[in-house]
Formats: sequence, structure tokens, C-alpha cells
Amino acid sequence: MKSIIRIIGCFLLSLASVTLVRAQASPAPAAADKAPAAEKMPARTDMYHVHFVKSSLGKAAALADALKIQDPKAPMPGHFIILRHESGESWDYAMISHLGTKAITEAVSTAPTAARDLQDWHDDTLVNGPPWADFVREMGLGDNAAKSTGSAYVLSVYRAAPGQRDQLEKMLSEPPDRPSDTSSGNVLMQHREGGAWTFLTIARYNSWQDYGTNESNRIGKTAKNQGGWFKLRDYISFHTDTATSRIAP
Repeated sequence: MKSIIRIIGCFLLSLASVTLVRAQASPAPAAADKAPAAEKMPARTDMYHVHFVKSSLGKAAALADALKIQDPKAPMPGHFIILRHESGESWDYAMISHLGTKAITEAVSTAPTAARDLQDWHDDTLVNGPPWADFVREMGLGDNAAKSTGSAYVLSVYRAAPGQRDQLEKMLSEPPDRPSDTSSGNVLMQHREGGAWTFLTIARYNSWQDYGTNESNRIGKTAKNQGGWFKLRDYISFHTDTATSRIAP
């Protein structure tokens, strides 16, 4: 009887050892599941300065000329875009400047700029965004700047509702819904320091006609209780959209 018990005990011990070895050899599924999700998020390797500004009365044209004169100490000369308000928010111009991979602020006084006395108010925010080469491609700059002068740009800012930041980022990172979305370039940026919003997007359309088609398609979906209009309102506490035209470069 004792021999039988010893045999059964040895068998159970061997079985437990095999099970343990197999469990240790099996890959952890959690690590494998996380990789695809991380790959979907856009690369935001560079820093940008977003400058919203409202001109003083009668000074809109002069302010535009002043904004086009870049600071000689700018870290990335020539790396900027200026958009002029056409419909939407209360600012007149949005200037987005590329700073490289770092944003450095020094505690020194700066000389007055030509734009200072031409503005009623301004707002500044540091954001991270895509590499400059990707920004140039999506916004139709660089070698394509001359061909994209008639482009329409829609600049939107979003503040995520509490607990909904990741969901909002995922939604804003989704590729355009073709063919109803007629945009030709898209950029997503994330607040680092400054304004009271979380994300900024810029959508470029090859023409105002393309932009009008996009709006017609979007409104048609919304009328059917479909599309991003409803989905967006699950994740935000605030957002604005401003249609703009490019005045520089």
C-alpha cells in the first residue's frame, strides 16, 4: 500500500513540474498586446510654439507684415507658418514656429518687437508635434508652397474631459475617413505648456472648394446622427474650429 502511495506521489510531482515549466516558457500576452496600440500613436518628436494674436484696431495689415519678420535669434530660421483667421475664433493670426527637439526659455529681458504695439492681445503655448519634414509635407510647404497658396486650413483646439484624454487622442489620431473627408494633410499636436487646451489639429484642404465639399459631407452625416460630431462630444469639455488661409510662407 505504501509503495502505491509513493508511486502516485511521484507521478503528481512530475506532472506539477511539467506544468510549471510550460507556464514559465509561455510568453506574457500582456506585453504582446500593448505593442500594436503604441505603434498607432503618431510620433511627436519636435517642439513648436503656437502664437495666437489679435491685432489692434486698424493694424491688422501692419501686424501681418511684422509677424513675417522672424526673430534673428530663432532656433530654426525659416521654420514657421502664419495662418489668417477667416471664420471662427476671435484671434486674427496664428503663427506656428518650429523650435527643434527642445524648447529653451531664458530669464533675460528682450527688446521690444515691431509686433508688440500692433496687437490687442496674444496667447502662447508650447506643444509637441511631428518632425519638421512631416509638418512640411502635410501642410504643403517647402517645394510645394507655391502650389498650395490656395489651400484652406482648419485649426482646431480641444480640451479633453476628465478621464477622456487617451480616448480623445486616439480619435484625433485616426486616419481621415475617405472618401467623405477631403483633407490633403493633417497634423496633431499636444499641449506642453501654455493655453487651456489639450490638443491642436490642423487640417489642410487643397482648395476652399474641397473644404466646402468636406463640410457638406460632414453635415450630411451629422443630420443622420452619424460621424465624428457625435463621437467627439463623448470626450471633450471644450473645442473651437477656425477656418484660415496661409499668408506665410
